[in-house]
Amino acid sequence: MASATTFFDFKPNDKKGNEYSLAELKGKVVLVVNTASKCGFTPQFAGLEKLYQDVKATHPNDFVILGFPCNQFNSQDPGTDAEIQEFCQINYGVTFPVLGKVDVNGNNAAPVFEWMKKEKPGLMGLKVVKWNFEKFLIGRDGKVKQRWASTSKPETLKETIEKELAVK
Repeated sequence: MASATTFFDFKPNDKKGNEYSLAELKGKVVLVVNTASKCGFTPQFAGLEKLYQDVKATHPNDFVILGFPCNQFNSQDPGTDAEIQEFCQINYGVTFPVLGKVDVNGNNAAPVFEWMKKEKPGLMGLKVVKWNFEKFLIGRDGKVKQRWASTSKPETLKETIEKELAVK
């Protein structure tokens, strides 16, 4: 989608393979995370769910986390979309949306990830996602406001997310 100007212009697939229009999230602050079920960072699901619940408690209609499962890093999310959903709910009680599996790098990278990487390159200007559980913060205006490495724990993001929520 070369014509895309905001995050809300994209339509990735949901967990059932249907189009999920990000336009439905216009006006919200969104934390995008590429996830994996068999990664050393997988326990971050618990922190992400706590962050989601904590922020939703004070901003019930203004914040969402979107998980995008990815199997590109050492095949750490090999399951089907249904298996991934079950894993997230049973093991971590995840209530935020976890969409369909995507590629985040390479020729088959999801357009939304290509756009986010271009908008907010990583260290040294690299336009790649380095590993599972990288995080992108999208403002109410649909622009990438912040990007964090996999090692950034969800609980450390709350202050930045709340600052972004204060922007009207």
